[in-house]
Formats: sequence, C-alpha cells, structure tokens
Amino acid sequence: LAFCRGRIVRVPKGPLIRVVGTEVAIPCSVSDYDGPSEQNFDWEFSRETDFVRIVSTWDSTFTSEEYQKRVGRGDIKLRRSSNDAVELVIRNIQPADQGRYKCSTPSTDATVQGNYDAEVQVKVISDGLSVSGSKARSSTSLRLSEGDSFKLRCSATTTSPEHTHLHVTWQVRSGSSWWDILSLTHEGKFQPGPGYEERYRSGDIRLDTGANDTYRLSVSQASSADGRAYRCLVSEWVRGADGSWQKIQEKSVEIATVSIQRTDVVISTSNVSVTERDSLDLTCNITTDRSGIFQAEVMWYFSASPDDTLSDAQLLLSMDHDSVVSDSTLISLSHVDRNSYRLLVRDVDVEDSGYYFCEAAIWVPLHNGSWHKVVERTSAPVSVVVTALEPDYDVFLNASKTPKFSDDPTELNCRITNVQDTEANIRFTVSWYYRQRLPGDDVVAEELLASMDADWTLLLGDRGRERIQNGEIIFFKKSADTFTLRIQWTSESDRGDYFCVISAWSRHRNNSWVKSKDVTSASVNIFWATQDYTLTVEAVKLKPFFVAGHTFEMTCKVSSKNIKTPRYSVLITAEKPLTDQSNPNGTTRIISLNQDSVVRLEDWTDQTRVDGVVLEKVQENEFRYRMYQTQISDAGLYRCVVTAWSPGGGGMWREAVNGLSNPIQIDFQTSGPVFNVSVHSDSPTIYQGEVADLLCIITMEGMPLEPDDMSFDVSWFAVRSFALDREPILLASLDRRGIVSQSRRNGSSDLSLERISPLEFRLRVHGCEDHDFGNHYCVVTPWVRSATGVWQREPDIRAKPIFLSVKMDVLNAFKYPLLIGIGLATAIGLLSCLIGYCSSRWCCKKEVQETRRERRRLMSMEMD
Repeated sequence: LAFCRGRIVRVPKGPLIRVVGTEVAIPCSVSDYDGPSEQNFDWEFSRETDFVRIVSTWDSTFTSEEYQKRVGRGDIKLRRSSNDAVELVIRNIQPADQGRYKCSTPSTDATVQGNYDAEVQVKVISDGLSVSGSKARSSTSLRLSEGDSFKLRCSATTTSPEHTHLHVTWQVRSGSSWWDILSLTHEGKFQPGPGYEERYRSGDIRLDTGANDTYRLSVSQASSADGRAYRCLVSEWVRGADGSWQKIQEKSVEIATVSIQRTDVVISTSNVSVTERDSLDLTCNITTDRSGIFQAEVMWYFSASPDDTLSDAQLLLSMDHDSVVSDSTLISLSHVDRNSYRLLVRDVDVEDSGYYFCEAAIWVPLHNGSWHKVVERTSAPVSVVVTALEPDYDVFLNASKTPKFSDDPTELNCRITNVQDTEANIRFTVSWYYRQRLPGDDVVAEELLASMDADWTLLLGDRGRERIQNGEIIFFKKSADTFTLRIQWTSESDRGDYFCVISAWSRHRNNSWVKSKDVTSASVNIFWATQDYTLTVEAVKLKPFFVAGHTFEMTCKVSSKNIKTPRYSVLITAEKPLTDQSNPNGTTRIISLNQDSVVRLEDWTDQTRVDGVVLEKVQENEFRYRMYQTQISDAGLYRCVVTAWSPGGGGMWREAVNGLSNPIQIDFQTSGPVFNVSVHSDSPTIYQGEVADLLCIITMEGMPLEPDDMSFDVSWFAVRSFALDREPILLASLDRRGIVSQSRRNGSSDLSLERISPLEFRLRVHGCEDHDFGNHYCVVTPWVRSATGVWQREPDIRAKPIFLSVKMDVLNAFKYPLLIGIGLATAIGLLSCLIGYCSSRWCCKKEVQETRRERRRLMSMEMD
C-alpha cells in the first residue's frame, strides 16, 4: 500500500446531463498528496480535441481570450469548498458549453506518483419542463369555512430527450418561506412534510394523479392554520452514470390562496357572582358563517381551576346533534335559538364556585344520510363565585390566668358573642395563633398552634407540637360558645401575643361542611418582668490549721436572687499541683450532691478511702464537705461548684444558673525525706532469647527513715518506640503489700518483678523477643508512716526512661538450619550412591561369552 500510494484527482462520472439556462456546478477534489494542505486547480474545456483554458485558482492569466468576458462577469467562477476541493460554477449554461471538462492540479509532491488531472463529459439538453395551474389560469382565491374540504390542481409535463423523472411537491407559505405539505418523489413514493405526517396517515391530506399529467392535492377537515397561499413545485431528475439520481432543474407555480372562516364558541356572560340558594344562568353562543344544514353538539363542563383540561373537568350536561339532553335533577340545558344553548343551575351552593366552559361540535350531513363532525371548539372558562350566606358574630379573647414567673400556668378563653342570622346547620371551630413581639416596628408572621376542622379534629401546627403531644399545652371547649387554651407551665419562649380565629362552617346538599366565614379576635399579650438570675457561693474552712492524717472540713453557703423556689446541686473539685502524675489535667471531680440530695462519688479512685469523703446538706442553702485522714497527696485548692435549679413543667427541674466558690487551700508543711528514682541496666542491649535485667533504684535525701516506716508502690511501663511519642504500656506492678500484678502479654517472653532490697526493685524480661524493645521506666508511689502511726501517701515519682535494644543472634539463628541442611544433603548423597551401585550390580548386568583360547607354548625357531 505504501508503494502504490499517490496523488488522486477525482471528478464525477460522466456524462453529466444539464438543462440549458440552468446553473451547473462540477466538483473536483484531490487526495493523497504531499506539500501544503491548500491545493490549486486548473480547469480546461474541449469540444473535440484541443483543450481551452477556462479558469485557475492560482494564476489570474490562465484564462484564454474567449472565456475572459464570462469569467470577468462572474458567469464562470471557481468556488472552493475545502483546501483540497473546488467547484466549477457555470451560470446560464448554453449548448456551446457541451463538451469535455478537465480538472488538473499542479504538482507539490516530492516524486511524481498518481494522476494529476481528470476529465468529465457534460451534455446540455433543451428545457422541456412546463408547470401550470388548473386550466392554465393564474392563482385563485378560495373562501371556506372551518371543517370544509378543498382540492387544488397542478399540471406538469416534460419533453426532455433524456429519460427523466418528475418530483412534484405541494407547498404552503409561512411568512417568507415555503413549507412542504406532501410530495410525490421521482422514485414514485409519497412523502409528507414536517407536521403533516398524522393528517397524511388519517387521509385528511392526499395527492392524486389524473389525466393530462395533473396532480391534485385534497385537504379534508380544513382548520384555520390551512388558510394560506399554496404552490406546486416540480423538479426534474435524471439518473447519473454512477446510478445516483441528480436534480437538473426545478420550477414552481402559485396555485391558490385559501382563507378559512373560524368557528368560535363563547359564553355570553363574563365573570358571574351569585348568592347561595339562587339560580345560575349561562348561555353558550356558536359563531359560524355556515348557511347550509348543520347541527350542533354542546357539552357543559365544570372545573376548580381554569387550567384544567377536558379530561380533568367534570361533565355537567350534554346535548348531542339530535338534540337529546342527558338527565340531571338540578341542572337543565335548553336550545334558545339556532346558535345559542342555555345552562340553568338551580339552588346553587358554595361548592358550585369555579370555572364553567362549554364545548361545541358542528355536524353536517353526508350524501349517504349520515352525519359528519367537521369542527369542534371549546370556549374560554367563565369564573362563577357563589357567595355564602354568612352568619354574623363577634369574637372576644381574654386571659383568665396570667403568669408572674416562669413555669406558672396560662389560660386564655376565646368566646363567641352577638351571634345573629345563624341557621341550624352552622358549626363553629377555633384556630389558635402565636405572634412574637419584637422591639420597634418589626413584623413577625404568626405561627399556628392548633386548629379544628369541620369534624372537630384537632390539627397541630409546627410550634409547640411536642409540648402539645406531651400534655403541656391543652386545648378544650369549656362551653358551647367558649374555647380555651391552657399552658400548664409557661416558659420565657411563650411570651408574646396570642389571638384566636373562629370559623363558621355551613352544611351543604351532600352533607359536607364548607367554611363560610372567619372572624379574628384582638390579641392578648402574655408577658412578665424578668431579672437575671444571681447566685453567690462562699466556701469557708472550719479548721484553719491541721496536719496530715487529720480531718479536713469546709462549708459552702449559697445565696440566690430572682429564682423561684430554688434547689441546689453541689460538686466538690480539687486543683492538684502540676507535679501530681495521677491527674495531669489539674482538676479532679471528687463528690457531688444533686438537687434531690443524692450523693455520688465522681473521680475519687482511692479504694482504701472509699468512705473518706463526705458531702452533706446542713441547711437549705448550706453544705458541708469532710475528708478524713488527709494525705500529703491531697494538697491543692478545693472549690464548691453549685447549680441552682427551679421547678419546671411536669415535675421536672430546670437548670437556672451556675456558681463557683472561692478556693480553699490544703497545704502541708513537712520536713520529711525527699525521694528520687532512677532506672539502671548493666546490659541495655541484649540478644533474642536472653534475660534483660532492669533495676528501679530509690534514693532518699533529708531525714532518714527506718525501713519499717516506709513502703513503695512500684509500676513498670514501656513505650514501644525510639521517641516517647506513643502511649505507655503497663508491664507489671508491685504494691506496698508485696502483691505483683502483670498485664496481659501477646508474645512468648515472660516477666518477673521482685524487691531485692528496701530501696531496689528488679524487673526481669525472660526470653526476650524483638517486640520487647523500647523505652522502659518505673513509677514509684512512696508511703511514709507518720508519728501518729498513719500511713501518708507521697506524690508519684517517675524515673527517666532507659532504652532496651533487642538484637538477633545470627549464628544461633542459622546454626540449626545449616546442620539440618548438611545432614539432609549427606543422606541424599549416600542414598544416591547406594541406588547407583544396586542398579549397576543387579539391574543392568550383562553376561559376555568369551572364546576359549588354547594355552600353547611358543616353539623355538630351531624346532620349527
């Protein structure tokens, strides 16, 4: 394919048949070329042998003398369609232009490959196509009624010497353009235009052929859209040398202008307003210019919305074209005159309010005696408003109970007064609304609390829905003319304006209830003056001086303002020094007492002193805290955190305000010993499987103590990282009673913790593994016995960590695998030798027969 590739110049296959006087466009294209993308073209013409130059895309002097005038006038020109294609355009082609046309392209290739020109034969024939209207007259005007039928005729003939086909299209004018209605193609197929497919399939539009080469367009059920100008468009087609059809010319003639008289249906009355129990009278008028025999079919519809379709509307009454009326009790339909039909609705009700419209159809008789519907129209809807007979009454709203404080009850009564002109079928319901009052002139939309419908069902609004369901807000009917709203426990969010709406409902013919009137009461404002809650807490130390081991005692006195019947809950907190390792956050919650006097230990974790703290209520506003057998670790600042509670709805308590007391300090002045802790190991780097020894050494400064007067809680921790950036893991602990506790381990190594001297504790890791590495340290809690015999706990002391490295013994790790490998290799080698020997000895042995040789002595040459 690469060697065969070359420039290819293409023109259509000839001969090209064209009609004299028409415009001819001969395309020429080039492909598979080298060089620039935009190629140049030269066109030449020959009647017999020699070619005459016509026009070129790149050389203005290319045109020969006999074509210069036609090229200059634009009768002959080149029209470029792309970089590699042009068209030779000849306007008003003549018989002298019949001949051969050659298209050539100058070479831009590196090598000469392919063809650089192509020829096509053009044949010019005479114009034999004629198109005319019916009876060779000019266009006519037709005036029709909507729904009528009409026919238009067109004559088209051709005397062309070639075998040509005609393509006939009927068109209608739309503005300045023409749209296809129906075509009979040059291939003998019927083709409807856009928008006419359905009418063609139903037979309302047809195209028939008749004698003398006539083509008839038949249109049935003409609509107002068909009132336009019509023309007949005929084109002549010939089959080319390549088998495709080519259009060689086209002619048209305007046939007729059709005007359609529209049939309208209107209701004589516009918007109507009638009173309940009166009659509704509506007339449907049909406007048409038909003078012949016709009958009308009328149907009256009702809908609640003007945008409803016929399928959504309700059919009230109908009269067919035989004047047969459907039956109805309260509705009648009568024929007033030839084009008017009257609808009468007696004893109207409020539910009859809505939109009324009529639909009319015109029927005409056919030759066979049957009736045919020619047009159908629907009137615009007419709005009908039925005014109800409203009762007359007033509404009065008052507050029988108003709150003075939060959580007080509120009760509002909505009464119906001055009731007049009410019937027995009138029912009253109520709707309650709330509006927040804002400072200034700001307007806030009201919020629905609850409402009743006609069957006394209570419908809840979005505001206060949960409180209503919980029974905190109650709606009830106190008497026949009084509705009541009660808020059991009023909160500050309930302050604002309240009003009620009394609705009157009327019973209709179908026993349904329809709202006829709403009356709104004046608003009632619910408000009470509030002041900010005030809470003061004072802590007092009852014993100014005490030593470790004695009882610490303090009281908290509370005073409050603007709180209704308050109760208090108390929490005792301690702020320990930052050196206390048991609570790095600084504040500890010790014990609490709630508003119901229930005591609870919070973060008190000393199991030996579970009963060592007591919090009790001395008076309604005074609380006392005691801590027995105080330790040195209890030093810090102690406070009372008090919360005031006020009674809430449903027997619940509502938090009002919080208060914090002044701090009370516990500080022990002691001259006892000072302890220090360090971690030591003779071999911080060990191999797997060995034993790691870690010593926790305690040193003491200051006043010496006897070993029996001091004891220690020791805990060992490990951080499995080079840096101390992970959470420590508890390994083992030894309390002052000598009880050892170990945490759960996942590996095969084991731990042991022992006391080797009064101030030294040893941790051993047996059978170390690689996951036993990391920073190890111990935490020591000293206990010192005071002169009174009470054990005092000292603050925790943490030692500086030491890093333990676990290495792998390569020789020991590979010793047994190497021995096993050598042993297996030796055994396999010996086995192989044994198998070879046995195979050669017994399996592959062959017996060889040797010839027997005589044993004779050599004779001497002398004896020979």
